[in-house]
Amino acid sequence: MFKTRLLSGIVLVAVIIGLLVLGGGVLAASLGLISLIGMFELYRTVGAEKSLVGTVGYLAGVVFYLLLFFSRDPASDSMPILFFVAFLIVLMAVYVFTFPRYSAGQVMTVFFGLVYVAVMLSYVFRTRMLSGGALLVWLVFLSSWGCDTCAYCAGMLIGKHKMAPNLSPKKSVEGGVGGILGAGILGAVFGVVFTDGLSGALGNPALHCAVICMVGAVISQIGDLAASAIKRNHDVKDYGKLIPGHGGILDRFDSVIFVAPGIYYTIVLLTEGTEALGRFLG
Repeated sequence: MFKTRLLSGIVLVAVIIGLLVLGGGVLAASLGLISLIGMFELYRTVGAEKSLVGTVGYLAGVVFYLLLFFSRDPASDSMPILFFVAFLIVLMAVYVFTFPRYSAGQVMTVFFGLVYVAVMLSYVFRTRMLSGGALLVWLVFLSSWGCDTCAYCAGMLIGKHKMAPNLSPKKSVEGGVGGILGAGILGAVFGVVFTDGLSGALGNPALHCAVICMVGAVISQIGDLAASAIKRNHDVKDYGKLIPGHGGILDRFDSVIFVAPGIYYTIVLLTEGTEALGRFLG
C-alpha cells in the first residue's frame, strides 16, 4: 500500500510540475478535466453523477473554462454574473419540468459542485497568469502539500489536543500549528531561492512568500476538513479510486481547491495593496 501510494504520488507530482511549467491552454484544459472528474465524484455522493442535472453541471463546467481561457484577462477574477444566473435557471428548469425525479438536495449539490470544484480550482490557472505567475503558482501546492506534510510530522511528534475529533481524530492542534509554521518556512526558502524571479512581482520575496504560504496553510486545513465533513455526511470513505493509494481527485485536491483562491487573493492584496500604499505615501 505504501509503495503504491508513493509511486502514484511521484507520478502525480511529475504531472503537476509539467502542467505548471507549460501553463496556458494545456493547464486550463487539464484543470477543466480535473474539475469535471471532481464534480463527478461529488455528484456521486448524492446519486446525481449520471443524471440530467449532473449533465447540466458538467456542461456548465466546460463553458466556464472556455469563458475563462478566452477572456481578455484570464488573470482577472471577473466572470459574467450572467453565466451563473443562466446556469441556475437551466438547472431549475430541469428540476421543475422533471419533478419529482430529482431532490432539491441533488440540484443544490450540482450547483455547489461547479463553484466548489471548477471555480475554486480555476484559481490555479488565474494565479499562473498573474505577473510572475510562472513562479507564484508553485506557492499553491507548496503551501497545501507542504502544510500536510509538516502537520503530519508535528502531529506525530507532539500532537496532543484534537483539532476536530468528530471529523478527523488524528489531526491535532499542534499538528495544525506545525503545518502553518512549516509552510511559512518553505515559502521563505522558496522566496530566497527565487528572489530574482519574484522581485518584480513581490517587494520582499522571502517575507511575502512566507506570509502567502502561511495563509494558504490555514485555508488548506479548512479545505481538508470540509472534504472530510462532506464524506462523513454521506458515509463515503473515499471520493474515488482514480489515484492509487490516494483515492479520487477530491481526496487529493481537497486542500488545493481551497488554497488556490486564497493564494491568488493574498498575492493580489500584497501586490496591489503595496502599490496603493506607495501611491498614497507619494
